[in-house]
Amino acid sequence: MQNKLLTAKAALPTYDRNKLVQRIVHLGFGAFHRAHQAVYADILATEHGSDWGYCEVNLVGGEQQIADMKAQDNLYTVAEMSADAWTARVVGVARRALHADVDGLEAVLAAMCEPQVAIVSITITEKGYGHSPATGQLMLDHPFIAPDLKNPHQPKSAAGVIVEALARRRAQGLGAFTVMSCDNMPENGHVTRNVICAYARAVDAELADWIEANVTFPSTMVDRIVPAVTAETLDKIEQLTGVRDPAGVACEPFRQWVIEDNFVAGRPEWEKAGAELVADVVPFEEMKLRMLNGSHSFLAYLGYLAGYQHINDCMEDDNYRRAAHALMLQEQAPTLKVKGVDLAKYADMLIDRYSNPALRHRTWQIAMDGSQKLPQRMLDSVRWHRAHNRDFDLLALGVAGWMRYVGGVDEQGKPIEVSDPLLAVIQQAVKGSAEGEARVKALLGIEAIFGNELPKDEVFVAQVLRAYQALLANGAKATVAQYAAKY
Repeated sequence: MQNKLLTAKAALPTYDRNKLVQRIVHLGFGAFHRAHQAVYADILATEHGSDWGYCEVNLVGGEQQIADMKAQDNLYTVAEMSADAWTARVVGVARRALHADVDGLEAVLAAMCEPQVAIVSITITEKGYGHSPATGQLMLDHPFIAPDLKNPHQPKSAAGVIVEALARRRAQGLGAFTVMSCDNMPENGHVTRNVICAYARAVDAELADWIEANVTFPSTMVDRIVPAVTAETLDKIEQLTGVRDPAGVACEPFRQWVIEDNFVAGRPEWEKAGAELVADVVPFEEMKLRMLNGSHSFLAYLGYLAGYQHINDCMEDDNYRRAAHALMLQEQAPTLKVKGVDLAKYADMLIDRYSNPALRHRTWQIAMDGSQKLPQRMLDSVRWHRAHNRDFDLLALGVAGWMRYVGGVDEQGKPIEVSDPLLAVIQQAVKGSAEGEARVKALLGIEAIFGNELPKDEVFVAQVLRAYQALLANGAKATVAQYAAKY
């Protein structure tokens, strides 16, 4: 029976999928990976005859995604959404899909130990690394990590699975693979190296030495806005293509990938599909994390509080648009080291992307996991401003917006469903403090987010407190308008 997706009104795979070699094992088969890295591989296979294929893996959660992939021969649809038109392609570079709980951990480890595997890439979100976002170091007592250290041959965490696969490759006399993070973290390769090597050292010092000598951890900067898939998304994809695809994903037309060219066992020619291979990704990462992700978080907290469900709703409010643009250029851009990029043009492009009415990127989705995001999206910039004695009003407002949001009650008195790996710690700070100054100081006391120095910085504390009290007194819309009036 012909696969239904091969009848879709979409760009279909024109290459022989049977000739693809599973050279990349990817951990974290979520919407972002489907719409980003896999699309680059699909373009290479279609336009340049590449034979680099994927084995897709979910370790925790996402069982249905893997089941949906298996049911349709590992094909799925990517729809690009713009205000003018939607276009679709059926991606065929996934040759296999596995789930650790369904197919068994041994199947996953065996796939990672196949001799031809050259790269293990990961999109497990910031909270999947078991590290402290404030320091970048592995937390040995982290709930993902501690059980694996007691039972390292039956791991559940990404770090544990990667280290066990590397241990088996070493024992079998196979070469190492490259470990490539595609998550939104500054120096994500450096963080991944720290986490993997610290975990390995806690398990086996000789193995840790071998990993440090043989495995590379290139940093990457990934950029494409991919809203969480909803029933409405799948309905629209079906209307567009004529085929129902439960594994489908929708995204904006824009995509960017900057990759540190440091691979021990080869790599695809990603540059032929538009990626940039560079010696140092960090300046690009910082640009994206601070200008895009930082303004996204700013809009997510303050937009949600104002009743704006989507980022494009925020963009219809001139004050929010002006505040986000000013945050990018006045407070984030000065902190950057990137060269050869027109940051004013970049900021204008970001505002245009945020305004895309087809995306419907939920503020609630972006607001998730703030404890993992604030350090690199806002607090690193605040530290730069304090060192240079510069104003950071909008960054302070963004931090205050997060504090107001994690209080768990919106401006209409309705509960906010806060989703965060440090939720218990945050709730303890909220419940144990009176509203106002005490609440701000209690939240600033969470060392895993704010570190040690910022909570002692009187100027920073005063700025955040002023913004927080304005949000309490006047609400988010009026406060953003007041702050935007300066620009």
